[in-house]
Amino acid sequence: MPTWPLNALSRRIAQRPHLWHVQETGSGETVLLLHGAGASTHSWRDVIPLLAGRYRVIALDLPGQGFTRLGSRARCNLAHMTEDIAALCDAQGWRPAVVIGHSAGGAIALNLARRLQPAPAVICLNAALGRFDGAAGWLFPILAKLMAATPLAAMAFTAAGASPARTRRLIASTGSRLSDAGIDYYTRLTADREHVDGTLQMMARWNVDPVLDWLPRIETPCLMLAAEGDRAVDPALSRRAAQRLPQSSHVSLPGLGHLAHEEDPGAVMRPVLDWLSDLPPALGAASPAR
Repeated sequence: MPTWPLNALSRRIAQRPHLWHVQETGSGETVLLLHGAGASTHSWRDVIPLLAGRYRVIALDLPGQGFTRLGSRARCNLAHMTEDIAALCDAQGWRPAVVIGHSAGGAIALNLARRLQPAPAVICLNAALGRFDGAAGWLFPILAKLMAATPLAAMAFTAAGASPARTRRLIASTGSRLSDAGIDYYTRLTADREHVDGTLQMMARWNVDPVLDWLPRIETPCLMLAAEGDRAVDPALSRRAAQRLPQSSHVSLPGLGHLAHEEDPGAVMRPVLDWLSDLPPALGAASPAR
């Protein structure tokens, strides 16, 4: 990973059942970053420096994605990913004051608020918190399960060729526009069969219903950010989730798409840092460097 963003911050951690890739920097209260499906720590490349001046920042690749090697294909669902990340935090002595999750990482972040003690504050960006409606309700899960049932699915996907033009079309379909460097990172990921297989396994096993049912019982402070131009996740989902969370704020981000934090990290982090500064120290306000 010598040419991967912030590679000097990277290390491997063997914590069963996975071999994790994490990036760590900064000092103070701990902020844990969770990327969305099909991404990696690279998606936080411009966010990490903005946080590291005030916080200890830890970003990880989800099981089977990026550079985290999957130990069990059966542990790619939301519940098991949450358990494994909580176990990793416990083994490493990490006590996140705040968990920030993008898309599917937002659902995991909310689920971690049930598992970690003390419960962290949660920030969700374009959180994937919707149930599938209509034909997609049965068609998408079936297609995902069929594709993930065999390793040949990832081979077939990558055999189509990973090209910048193909990746740019895929990113544009989410409502985002990325730089050439941003396109290159996703092009490299979609050429990696293990990464594609890990993403397919996650999609095939994904069930966010337990998190949705638990929202009214999540007592920790939550910030829901929704990009108005997101074409991958309906921004209304964040508004509805905010209404059901006991302690929540909602912020709309105009002019940005699903990958808002990669398009304009400054615009995304301004409300995040303002919100964090208003929290009590035990829940994420900046503390003196140690």
